[in-house]
Amino acid sequence: MVSDESAPIDLELLKKAIDASNDGIVIAEREGDDNILIYANKAFEQLSGYQQDEILFQDCRFLQAGDRDQEGLTKIKVALENNEACRVVLRNYRKDGSQFWNELSISPVFNDQDQLMYYIGVQKDVTRQVEAEARAQAAEEELEKLRRQLSNA
Repeated sequence: MVSDESAPIDLELLKKAIDASNDGIVIAEREGDDNILIYANKAFEQLSGYQQDEILFQDCRFLQAGDRDQEGLTKIKVALENNEACRVVLRNYRKDGSQFWNELSISPVFNDQDQLMYYIGVQKDVTRQVEAEARAQAAEEELEKLRRQLSNA
């Protein structure tokens, strides 16, 4: 049965859909310079190793574990200052301290008066891709080194 398009979506259905996602999804609200987590789905818990009650009401910065010298963090700061969406890849750290590469997509949510209400963050573990790219780059550099050695011989 198709529902009336003007009818609001059932909130319980929406929560179940978000919890069923394979990607980590968080909702944060702006509080000064911080974006305070007010929701995290099950996939975020699995990705980060943190349970929801351990992370709610704090900024997502805890995932960097002090590793703040990252180009992606500057892009996030600029996007947040301008209430814009952005997508970056960051080094993050699980509760057990292990590093993972996180593709983070942040989108602002506005109310009917065009005021910023929340940010939605969708996180994907892209560790395998980033490591594969690094191995390919290292192999390419080694190949180029060998080419130079052969041409000089």
